[in-house]
Amino acid sequence: MPERSKSAAAAGATSPGNAHEFSVSELSFALKRTVEDTFGHVRVRGEITGYRGPHSSGHAYFALKDEGARLEAVIWKGVFGRLRFKPEEGLEVIATGKLTTYPGSSKYQVVIEQLEPAGVGALMALLEERKKKLQAEGLFEAGRKQPLPFLPAVIGVVTSPTGAVIRDILHRLQDRFPRHVLVWPVRVQGETSAAEVAAAINGFNALPVGGKVPRPELLIVARGGGSIEDLWSFNEEIVVRAAAESAIPLISAVGHETDTTLIDYASDRRAPTPTAAAEIAVPVRSELLLTVGDAGQRLMRSLTRRLENARTDLRGLTRGLPRLQDIIALPRQRLDQAADLLPRGLRQTTQTRRQQYEALAQRFAHALSGATQVKRNAIVKVAGRLSEQPIKRQIREERLALAPLLTRGLRAEQRHLETLGRRVETAGKMLDAYDYRKVLARGYAVVRDEQGEPVTGTKGLKPGDALNIEFAREERVEALVKGEAGKTAVKKAEKPAPSRAKPVQGSLL
Repeated sequence: MPERSKSAAAAGATSPGNAHEFSVSELSFALKRTVEDTFGHVRVRGEITGYRGPHSSGHAYFALKDEGARLEAVIWKGVFGRLRFKPEEGLEVIATGKLTTYPGSSKYQVVIEQLEPAGVGALMALLEERKKKLQAEGLFEAGRKQPLPFLPAVIGVVTSPTGAVIRDILHRLQDRFPRHVLVWPVRVQGETSAAEVAAAINGFNALPVGGKVPRPELLIVARGGGSIEDLWSFNEEIVVRAAAESAIPLISAVGHETDTTLIDYASDRRAPTPTAAAEIAVPVRSELLLTVGDAGQRLMRSLTRRLENARTDLRGLTRGLPRLQDIIALPRQRLDQAADLLPRGLRQTTQTRRQQYEALAQRFAHALSGATQVKRNAIVKVAGRLSEQPIKRQIREERLALAPLLTRGLRAEQRHLETLGRRVETAGKMLDAYDYRKVLARGYAVVRDEQGEPVTGTKGLKPGDALNIEFAREERVEALVKGEAGKTAVKKAEKPAPSRAKPVQGSLL
């Protein structure tokens, strides 16, 4: 210790009344100003400990430690929302801020204004830990991934509207198969990047089907290459969870082929570059047209071969079928026979019905006359035995009652006879309608052979056969079959001309 300090201390010890007296608050705030003036801006490297998430007020409290010391730290609410990296327990970080004290507990602390991991190793460790956590929740399971549509009508792209990525995607889509593209502009790096990307994915999924803004059938989340810090927004939990929960199939195209972010594991398909994402999204239109054309030609050739084979089979089956004339020959012959038998059957049926009617009429008349005679005899006998006045009166009543019965019986008999008469008349009309002589009256004729059988054609006729031709009004004429050179003709038989005797002139005397 310098001599001056020693003497001052001795003087103070000997003269306590000369030292300035500070209140606790004055001393605490004096120390606070001294520390803040001396360490106005510092960068501290250490491991986060005691972190339990933001306080209900929005502020975050924890400590930074190394092998030999511990430093309290606080991040105010306004700064915490802008941090690119959120503090996590055990993460080694570099904190930038100002050193100050907290008079309420006589502690000094650093008020952090910026926080970043302490090197790439720390970021990779954080990334691996976060990956294990999300994988344990099942967000990277293959069963959650959806198939991509073959040819989406509308494609939603989440990327920066000013970078080269969107131009590469649109140019590639135009070359392969032009589609309707909706761009949701976001920041692809920076403090608010993760929140904007997650909001864009959720916003596309919230669009109604058939609304004014068409709902995309496929999403592409794209960004160019960069360092792990530049791509860190796509490792944030909010982005990974939004991609995993997207109902619209999603392609991640973040960074170059060697860059891998957590959104790649949660997406339905990973593309090595944004241009490759456009190639995955749609097929090549020219190749598709060629494929469809080739398939159409193969289909037409297949149909042609099928029709030709069916036509060949049909021809073979047709040759095995009998001719139409052979099929209908037997039914036609049966029809001709039935037509020949029809007039004879009608005559026989009419005759039988007439005989039945006459027999029925005779039985009914005999039965009616017999019943009437029996009743009459019974009445006479009763009248002969009964001579007293009451009996005579009863006889008169019975006679009067019998008269209506006789009248009804006669009427019933008359109606029955009339009904039978109408049936006979109807049968006669039918017989008359089917009479072949009616047909002869219209100019037709019936040709019969020598046995009296009808002749329906020239088949079976031989030259010299005698024929009988019947016309209307029972006029008949004989004819002979004349044959010449395989032909058959009918010639009317010549009848001897009646002899005409020369008139003999009588005598005038």
